[in-house]
Amino acid sequence: MRRTVSVGVWIVLALSAAASAAASEIPAFARRYRVSCNLCHTAVPKLGPFGEAFAANGFRMASEEPPRDTIGTGDDLLTLYRDLPLAVRLDAYANAYTNGEVKTDFQTPVNLKILSGGPISKNISYYFYFFLFERGEVGGVEDAFIYVNDVANAPVDLAVGQFQVSDPIFKRELRLEYQDYAVYRARIGDVQTDLTYDRGVTAAVDFAGFTFTGSLLNGNGKDPADESLHFDNDYLKNVFGHLTRDVTPFFRLGVLGYYGPQRATVGGGDDVQNDTWMVGGDGTLTLGPFEINGQYIHREDNAPTFTWGEAKAVTDGGFGEVIFHPAGSRWYLLGLYNLIDTNRPLLDVRLGGPSGLTRYQAATAGAGYLLRRNFRLMAEGTWDIELEETRWTLGLVTAF
Repeated sequence: MRRTVSVGVWIVLALSAAASAAASEIPAFARRYRVSCNLCHTAVPKLGPFGEAFAANGFRMASEEPPRDTIGTGDDLLTLYRDLPLAVRLDAYANAYTNGEVKTDFQTPVNLKILSGGPISKNISYYFYFFLFERGEVGGVEDAFIYVNDVANAPVDLAVGQFQVSDPIFKRELRLEYQDYAVYRARIGDVQTDLTYDRGVTAAVDFAGFTFTGSLLNGNGKDPADESLHFDNDYLKNVFGHLTRDVTPFFRLGVLGYYGPQRATVGGGDDVQNDTWMVGGDGTLTLGPFEINGQYIHREDNAPTFTWGEAKAVTDGGFGEVIFHPAGSRWYLLGLYNLIDTNRPLLDVRLGGPSGLTRYQAATAGAGYLLRRNFRLMAEGTWDIELEETRWTLGLVTAF
């Protein structure tokens, strides 16, 4: 969708991910336009309004702006960059855990990414990043999609590929905290559905002051293809929708809905289908240097372990986030509260493995400082209320 961008306001650094209409920028864009990163970022990787507009235009200043730094091929149907736009992101942390005893862990680095993105034509763009290193292993591709801006000159944007389902609401990859938005990662039983990465098609449309985003998804994440070379493990597809509106210049409200059927073959060769339903609300309130974000999600799964006659799983959760960042300051403060409550065991929303817990509750407080426009230092403390465990984190985030 077209976004109005003032002449003389330029672009970009960033660090990671995105999907649909608001993917993240990368330092290659700052090099292309020869400008500072802070014109799109309040504190890397968090985007400001212009950064959101730049991404919504398909990584360009204005809708249908021709790609820059290209070579003359003599072919009107071919645009090639003079140099392939690449960037690097590096995150490193040191953690100390206390739960009756003290344990320390140098996660230096915890991840290393190669990122690339930009226009292919006046209204077609691409974006991807590859984890060269993630928690000690080659992480592979997470975000990877083709993005079409203003399809058929209508206020409709389209993305095809792999992306995070939750990106139209709040973008996990652009958060300032080491601590995650836990409810987006919550999985129940053997069901592979959550609101993080998935493969599919997503479209966003503006109308009457609203923005609606709809997605058609495989519904089983970003796992590798099976022996039959299929990514989807059944013939069913999942659907996601999010409707949002700026009620005032300082207050945004949104609602979401999700339906995901998934089938699995059990003993005797019978297929059991689980139906996942999610509904929720979200909002953002901006009051001067304060930004307040909130998310609530209700989820139901009628057969979470694909067993005939099992009890329905009911899950409620969400988060509240407060960011204090005065304009022009290199310092910021933040707080984050996560809560998930369910009647069936959760997968561990911190590490992705089994936890056996039916309730996750954690409170986080932190601060950060921009040493450079593309180099951020941070300190954070998280209290896991259910496990009575504290985690202290010191870290750095940089991209170049």
